[in-house]
Amino acid sequence: MNTQTLEHMKQLRLYGMYRAFEGSLSPQNTNLYTNDELIAYLLQSEWDDRQNQKIERLTQAAHFRYSAVIEAIDYDASRSLGKNQIQRFSSCNFIAQKQNILITGSTGAGKSYMASAIGHQACSLGYKVMYFNTNKLFTMLKTSKADGSYLKQINKLEKQDLLILDDFGLKALDTINRNSFMEIIEDRHGKHSTIIASQLPVEAWHDIIGEQTIADAILDRLVHTAHRIDIKGESMRKKLKNNY
Repeated sequence: MNTQTLEHMKQLRLYGMYRAFEGSLSPQNTNLYTNDELIAYLLQSEWDDRQNQKIERLTQAAHFRYSAVIEAIDYDASRSLGKNQIQRFSSCNFIAQKQNILITGSTGAGKSYMASAIGHQACSLGYKVMYFNTNKLFTMLKTSKADGSYLKQINKLEKQDLLILDDFGLKALDTINRNSFMEIIEDRHGKHSTIIASQLPVEAWHDIIGEQTIADAILDRLVHTAHRIDIKGESMRKKLKNNY
């Protein structure tokens, strides 16, 4: 009967339950559970397995630059980071509240790692996340206009609970990229959250975007609902290299 039960679990794709029940059949575990406890154990095992699979799918779909965790962020005094502020982001309430995060700092300061860490945390809580290098995103969108998939890509970006745009501002936006950026921000404004990481201070973004009217519109939608993090200190890459 147990063999048949295990086979039925496999056919129903109850893999978490299958592994838990199989483990409960070993001689040392035979008398560990009452009937009620065994049912609860099997259901919890299936629930945990499905949640882990969901998190793995969300993480893979996000295409993060780094496998990062908030717990590993360096709060050295020279970096001027508010530990309480960063740790509050681990709850991802900013996503529920449709707020943005703007991360600035010099090259190697850890902006990409921090953005990725917050993104990984969002995935672990079941949010849909996508990570992009900003220049690569704009290149992809230009290509999509040529092959007719632009609207599909824009709609996909709009539906993400959290969109991370890294290395923003390395190149000034041309007309096409400016309009695409405006469309992305407009579609997401008041609906979903965006994280932007940049070497440039927010005050310099107006010139990078160009075209005063559009720049004003974009920054108005981004900045007014944003938490701001300005990372100080020397390059983390240089610091880590010097430690070895």
